[in-house]
Amino acid sequence: MKTFIIAEAGVNHNGNMDTAIKLIDMAKRAGADAIKFQTFKSERLVTRSTPKAKYQKANIGSGESQLEMLKRLELTNDNFKRLFYYCRKKNIIFMSTPFDEKSADMLDRLGMNIFKIPSGEITNKPLIQHIAAKNKPVILSTGMSYLNEVEKAVRWIYDIWNKSGFNQQLTLLHCVSNYPAHAKDVNLCAMNTLKVSFGLPVGYSDHTLGIEIPIAAAAMGAKVIEKHFTLDRNMKGPDHKASLEPDELKAMVKAIRNVEKAMGDGIKRPAESEEETRIIARRSLVTKRDIKKGDVIRSDDIIIKRPGSGILPEFKDIIKGMRARKSIIADSVIKWGDLKDA
Repeated sequence: MKTFIIAEAGVNHNGNMDTAIKLIDMAKRAGADAIKFQTFKSERLVTRSTPKAKYQKANIGSGESQLEMLKRLELTNDNFKRLFYYCRKKNIIFMSTPFDEKSADMLDRLGMNIFKIPSGEITNKPLIQHIAAKNKPVILSTGMSYLNEVEKAVRWIYDIWNKSGFNQQLTLLHCVSNYPAHAKDVNLCAMNTLKVSFGLPVGYSDHTLGIEIPIAAAAMGAKVIEKHFTLDRNMKGPDHKASLEPDELKAMVKAIRNVEKAMGDGIKRPAESEEETRIIARRSLVTKRDIKKGDVIRSDDIIIKRPGSGILPEFKDIIKGMRARKSIIADSVIKWGDLKDA
């Protein structure tokens, strides 16, 4: 199954529509399946006194509140409408994470087909169930959470879907909500814990620097990979520093696609491309001296050499005592047609 790669633009447009359009173009060129933004109204998301996170202070300073910062990063409903139809034109899936019910309703009216619930909202039962009631596929991120918290969120979603009879399509993303996240904290094996615990498709939302960890997650079977990206890490904003630049995003997508090809079907057999090497690299039974027609084959008449186009070495004891059907010159690969019973 192809890994669904989400290029997470988030708020890396810095509230600028021209930048947001460029991010869509970049995600498409990189080969991502979808681009994702974030939809919120600052006053419905944070209080006036909410401080910025540590990483936000480190990236853009502490001179303003989180509310003031988010206000600068908001896009309007009309902005999202334009982005939605531009994505459709570019043939890339539009996604945006809603942080409140009204934002979810607006995105639903636009025609967004996949809803993403972010890690910070995993305890927000009203929002989770409001999104579930849209009866559309949901991707739930699980950063900062214990397994029992994930279990409750999954149950809240299924409570709604079971009533509506919706064909459940829920994917869980393992995530470490630190920007950037450190490799020692990633705990990729927790992705498999989610898979075993809930029997659902799983993926990974990555905040590490570089592309190694999401590639590893894909190799471990992640069905969804989400990764922040930016036009330029030197841009001013809370998330740019922990995001990939254009060439890196393209390299990550290419590497994940190669991993998909490399996974194969699990059947142990020679690859078609190995057939020639298989014959050359393996060995056969070979004549150590000139053999005349009618000669009995003795053990010291045989040596084992490449190529593997003749009788396999495992049959050395079988051919001892057989007679040569015809003359065979020294250093020749022995074939079954060259021999007959004594």
